[in-house]
Amino acid sequence: MKRRVFLMTMAPAAALLGSASLAQPANVDEKEPQAVALGYVDDAAKAAAAKQPKYAAGQMCGSCALYSGKAGDAAGPCALFGGRQVAAKGWCTAWAKKA
Repeated sequence: MKRRVFLMTMAPAAALLGSASLAQPANVDEKEPQAVALGYVDDAAKAAAAKQPKYAAGQMCGSCALYSGKAGDAAGPCALFGGRQVAAKGWCTAWAKKA
């Protein structure tokens, strides 16, 4: 009987752990060290205002080769930030034109 009780208790726990891995990755914060080092901003217009020498009009995370979000999404994973979410309208100094 103990084995059955153990299995019945573990099934919901395993389901919870499995669903936790499906959760959305955290959003990148502009103030964290890696974001600051890369000049990341949530809004590309802020990059222009900050006079980033590498910024050119029209460059946004959504059109970057490192961005893997879907077209039209507000945010998506970025390879530079370990797959964490960046704003599609964001920008950083590592922007590279999508092929």
